[in-house]
Amino acid sequence: MKIFNTMTRKKDEFIPLNEKKASIYVCGSTVYDFIHIGNARPMVVFDTLRRYLTYRGYEVTYVQNFTDIDDKMIRRANESGITVKELGDRFINEFYTDAKGLGILPATVNPRATEHIDEIIAIVKDLEDKGHAYNVDGDVYFDTESFPGYGRLCGQNLEDLNLGARIDVNSVKKNPMDFALWKSKKEGEPYWQSPWGEGRPGWHIECSAMSMKYLGNTFDIHAGGLDLIFPHHENEIAQSECCTGEKFARYWMHNGYIQVNGEKMSKSLGNFVTVRQVSEKYDLEVLRMFILQVQYRNPINYTDDAILGTKNALDRLYNAKIMLEQLVDSKKDDTAELSAQWKATIDQYRDTFNEKMDDDLNTADAISTIFDLVKEINTGINGNSSAADAKYALDMLVELCGVLGLLSKRETGSLDEEVEELIAQRQAARKSKNWAEADRIRDLLKDMGIVIEDTREGIRWKRVN
Repeated sequence: MKIFNTMTRKKDEFIPLNEKKASIYVCGSTVYDFIHIGNARPMVVFDTLRRYLTYRGYEVTYVQNFTDIDDKMIRRANESGITVKELGDRFINEFYTDAKGLGILPATVNPRATEHIDEIIAIVKDLEDKGHAYNVDGDVYFDTESFPGYGRLCGQNLEDLNLGARIDVNSVKKNPMDFALWKSKKEGEPYWQSPWGEGRPGWHIECSAMSMKYLGNTFDIHAGGLDLIFPHHENEIAQSECCTGEKFARYWMHNGYIQVNGEKMSKSLGNFVTVRQVSEKYDLEVLRMFILQVQYRNPINYTDDAILGTKNALDRLYNAKIMLEQLVDSKKDDTAELSAQWKATIDQYRDTFNEKMDDDLNTADAISTIFDLVKEINTGINGNSSAADAKYALDMLVELCGVLGLLSKRETGSLDEEVEELIAQRQAARKSKNWAEADRIRDLLKDMGIVIEDTREGIRWKRVN
C-alpha cells in the first residue's frame, strides 16, 4: 500500500514499524459543541483506513483524542453556567452518538487531555531542562529556534514563517513562532498545579503526550485535517522530537476540506452544517458514503442535490443486496456447485478494489469498482442462476462494502416501507394534479431501481436494479 506522506510530499510505501501491526493517531474534536460535517470527514476517512488495514491482515492500534480543555471550551462553559468538565462530558456523549451513526468503529482508546496532565507536565519539564522551553511568569513557551527542523511539514523554514507571522504575537516571546506549552492561571479558568505555578496545558502539547503514551515515541501514522498541518502538527513534531530525540510519526496523512454550496463552511455565512442536522433528513450512512465518494485529499462540495444523489446510489447497493438475498433464500434446496467461471469473474472485483485502496486509500475508485460489480451481478444473475453463484456474489458485495463501512444497516422491510411511502406521496401528488411532483417522485424511484406500474388493481412496483 502507498500513502501520500505530507512530510515527503509523495506517495510512500507503507512499511509499519512492526510487521503486520499498525499504529494510528488521529487528532480528534474539541468537545464544546456538536460535530459538523468537516469534523466527520477525518473520522470517516481514517476509520476507513483502519478498516482496510485490518482487512489486509494488520493488527491496528487506533487512538483518537478529545481536547477537553481550551479557550473555546472555557468560554462556552462560562456562558452556559456549567463547568468545563460538564460541557466536555455532554459533548463527548454527543460525539459518540454521531460516531455510531456514521459507522465509526470504537477507537482502541479515546484519551482526554485533562486525564493526562501528569504526562503533559513531564514533557514540558523535560523540554525546559533540555533548553527547548522557557518560562515567562508561569507561561512556558517552546523555543522554535532550538529545533532546526521546524517547518519541514508545512514546507517552509522558520525565517519565512517569521516574515508571515500572524499567530499569537506576544512581546514576551523570543520568537513570533514560539508557542505555549503551559499557560498560567487566569480568572474563571480551570487549573492544575505545576512546577511553574497553577495553570493549564497549551493545545499542541496535549496530542504529543497522549500519542506517545499509547503508541510510543515513534509510531506509524499521524492523521487529521489539512488545517492541522500548521501550526498544530508542526508544533507536535518539534516538541516531541526535542523531548525524545526520536522520529515522531513516520507517515503524515491529511484530508481535504468540505465546502457547502461552493463556499467555505462558516456560521457567519449561514451554511454551517452539523452531523446531527444531516441525521434529521438522512441515515448517516449516506453521509459516510458521500465522504468516501471523493478521494480523501481532494475537496468535497456538500449540496442538497449531492447528498440526495448519494442516498439514491446507496439505495442501489441495498437493492442489489436484497435481490441476491431473496434469490438465495428462494433456492434453499439448490445443490448446484459454484461456477468456476463465475467465481473467477467476481474475484476480479476484489483484486481491483484492493488495487484502488492500495493507491493512497482511493475510496472514490473503490466505490466505482463496487458499482461495476453490481452491474456484473445484474447482468450475470437471474432467476435461473444457482444459489451458490448468487451467494458468492452477495458475499463479495457485502465484503467490499464492509471494508468501507457500508451496507450493514438497513433491513429489507425498511426499504420496502420507504418505497411504499414514496408511492403514496406520488399518488397524493397525482390526486392534487401536481404532475411535476408526481414525475419527480417517479424519477426518484427509477433512480432507486424501482419501476412502478399503474394497473386496474392499483399501483404495482418491482426492483429492476
